[in-house]
Amino acid sequence: MKFSKYLIIKLFFIFISSQFLFNVSKANAAEEIKITYSIFSRTIKVNSLKTFAQGGNSTKKLKRILRATGSKDKEIRSVLNKNFEIPITIASKLVNSEIGNVFLTRLSSVIHTPRADDEKTGMLALRASVIQGIKIGNGKINMINFFEGYPTKTIILDVNALSKVMNKVESISELLNFFTDSPIEKIKTN
Repeated sequence: MKFSKYLIIKLFFIFISSQFLFNVSKANAAEEIKITYSIFSRTIKVNSLKTFAQGGNSTKKLKRILRATGSKDKEIRSVLNKNFEIPITIASKLVNSEIGNVFLTRLSSVIHTPRADDEKTGMLALRASVIQGIKIGNGKINMINFFEGYPTKTIILDVNALSKVMNKVESISELLNFFTDSPIEKIKTN
């Protein structure tokens, strides 16, 4: 009798202490995007970007940042709301494939976590963001879902790295078409 009481107390103590010692906090969704350009940076809230994408309303700060792009609000909203429908299983295969790793590694120099010291950390965060973004969008992903699915509070968007990538590619639509059409068809047949 004493032994079973002692065992129950010990198990209870182990259970309670394990909650404190091994409790891994749930990763939060991104709340802000920090846009860096050389020594300058600006921060936008993901919620204000989402509000802008959905209804066109924006804060003064967001208006200033959007004005700096030189694009019309309608075009920016169109890019933010462009949905790509892809089953989560196929997306998982794609982001874990060789071509997916190459793409995510290159993209991790443009979009990364605040404390990313290596490409692998950025690549893992991007991979998680794609999968979580598709889950948020119920089988579809767009820029807002992608940002909402990012596993850290802050996303760093490096404009210098982005311009280097854009100089190598004629157009972003060409890049998107290549990465959303070709590999997906190959993965679907496997």
